Amino acid sequence: MADTASTAAPARRRILHAGSLGMIIGGLLALVGSLLPWVITPFGPLSGTAGPGLWTLSAGFIAVAGALLPYRKVAVAHALLPGLAVAVIIGWQAARLIYLSSTTGSWGQLMPGIGMVMVAGAAVVLLRTAIRLISIR
Repeated sequence: MADTASTAAPARRRILHAGSLGMIIGGLLALVGSLLPWVITPFGPLSGTAGPGLWTLSAGFIAVAGALLPYRKVAVAHALLPGLAVAVIIGWQAARLIYLSSTTGSWGQLMPGIGMVMVAGAAVVLLRTAIRLISIR
């Protein structure tokens, strides 16, 4: 008679990792913020999907996908690359708003919208998560 109680079941591999929560939050911030208004003008808001919001939308999907991969090096890449890309895009858009406001003399007329602010927050969360994943050994 064989003893089945002594054979242990193989350990299941965890899907989530130390940076999963931060990557999911940062990715969702980028996804939602990309769809919201990025610039508030006197004539109405301008949507993020009319310009670089499509790039940040893609970066948000990459970040969420990386949160569900159990490999640490892949997760670092899925947090660092979208975080850097989103930060560059937000910096470019903020510089463009300042440039347009200064050349047209319309200070206070072009303001960043809630979508642009949310995507900037997503960049901060994703970069912080990448740094945290790199520092964990």
